[in-house]
Amino acid sequence: MKFSGKKVLITGAASGIGLAQTKVFLAEGAEVVAVDLQEFTDESIINSKNLSVKILDVSDAQSVEKLADEVGSIDVLLNTAGVLDAYKTLEETDFAEWQRILSTNLNSMYLMISAFLPKMKAQKSGVIINMASVAGLIAGGGGVAYTTSKHAIVGLTKQLALDEAQHGIQVAAIAPGAINTPMNAADFTENNGQMAQWVADETPAKRWASPREVADLTLFLASPQASYMSGAIVPIDGGWTIK
Repeated sequence: MKFSGKKVLITGAASGIGLAQTKVFLAEGAEVVAVDLQEFTDESIINSKNLSVKILDVSDAQSVEKLADEVGSIDVLLNTAGVLDAYKTLEETDFAEWQRILSTNLNSMYLMISAFLPKMKAQKSGVIINMASVAGLIAGGGGVAYTTSKHAIVGLTKQLALDEAQHGIQVAAIAPGAINTPMNAADFTENNGQMAQWVADETPAKRWASPREVADLTLFLASPQASYMSGAIVPIDGGWTIK
């Protein structure tokens, strides 16, 4: 129960990696504020006394401002919410789609950090972990809009870590590779799962990871044991980026 007495806010918490993070932090005794635009349906956590569910769009400034007023101070902010762009090239991406991807993946992090950073600085402590991607380190992990958003998240994380380490705030990012989540479900169903098999074959570890593996890494990065890892961008990709 190493997070007992800690308040953890998780965006994108209704499914995939965010749901796995919610489960592991609840199991470690944290008070979890779970935020998503989707309804929460996982019966294993829905009645937890330490869980507070908030349904809202984290890319909407007024909604985030209201959320910050309701929630108050937190100890850990996990910016996990994000969407894919179907590997679209620039020519296939109209401006509305470009704006949608960057708003959901990047602007939401700016809004959430802007809302909760002053509270962390007032208490002279806090952890912020942003969900990047191997697409934030190399090309080929998404389309042009997704890859751009994830590269920007890496830059945001590094600069924020540099600016805020002196105030007792640790900032890091996780860069997942192939994680078996609902967001990637089409890879397993379309064309008899050929895409999912290709990804596994191209990954040195020869498999997809589970959301729980990313959640367990998050637990470590949010713990005091990782407090010296300011600005770290940690791949969890089965070796994808070492090829």
